[in-house]
Amino acid sequence: MQVLPFAFLAIAFYLGAGSWQSLVLLRRVPARPVLVRGLGLLAVACHTVVVASALRELGEVSLGISASASLISWLVAILLVLTSFIKPVLSAAAGLFPLAALTIVLATELPVGSHPAGLTPGIMVHVLTSILAFALFAIAAVQAMLLARQNQALRRHHTRGLVQSLPPLTAMERVLFELIWAGMILLTVSLISGMLFIDNMFAQHLVHKTVLSLAAWVIFAALLAGRHFFGWRGARAARWTLGGCLLLLLAYFGSKFAIEVVFHDV
Repeated sequence: MQVLPFAFLAIAFYLGAGSWQSLVLLRRVPARPVLVRGLGLLAVACHTVVVASALRELGEVSLGISASASLISWLVAILLVLTSFIKPVLSAAAGLFPLAALTIVLATELPVGSHPAGLTPGIMVHVLTSILAFALFAIAAVQAMLLARQNQALRRHHTRGLVQSLPPLTAMERVLFELIWAGMILLTVSLISGMLFIDNMFAQHLVHKTVLSLAAWVIFAALLAGRHFFGWRGARAARWTLGGCLLLLLAYFGSKFAIEVVFHDV
């Protein structure tokens, strides 16, 4: 099957949905959640073909940086669209859908590296929970940026533009912490399963990934504790969320870079 037409269609649908949602946030066009979801679902369907082709060619789940980014962005888009039916998270499409389009461009232009996966059921749990946790935290990161901007605008008594197009601040905060809780559960399972089922972590160059992931876990745990005991919210919650997400980004893609470029293990 020719993958390139599906890649072009996925990029077009992602950019169309993301652009419309961006214009909604800028109050240039009316909100059309059905349109954004519809384009998002079409993009995900076409993106599925791209991801399936990459997995089929490799015959394994262990992918290079570009293909991994495409796989994760695909999962992010699926979770975002599905979650948007029950939670007000569709605003995040303005940032995440164009990013998904970019990962498809990279996946179709850059060579795809791989290394032996050796997947056992335990490692499979680790891989799946890692990717799903990252996807949830990616959505949380965009939610945190929107929350920070909304909080800043309200403090300055700017009630037009972006503030008008977003859900109430309390709803935005509630969704953010729900995403963090769900991501924390998956990240905890990922860390525990990794420690239990991955042998000889030093030989596999995974120490930096584990350390950064644990550091991110500590940050998110501190944020949840601060929320519960001290009522942390607004800009502080956004900063801690973005800090934890940055560490996870370095943990996953930094480890990929180290394995594929520094250690030439491809």
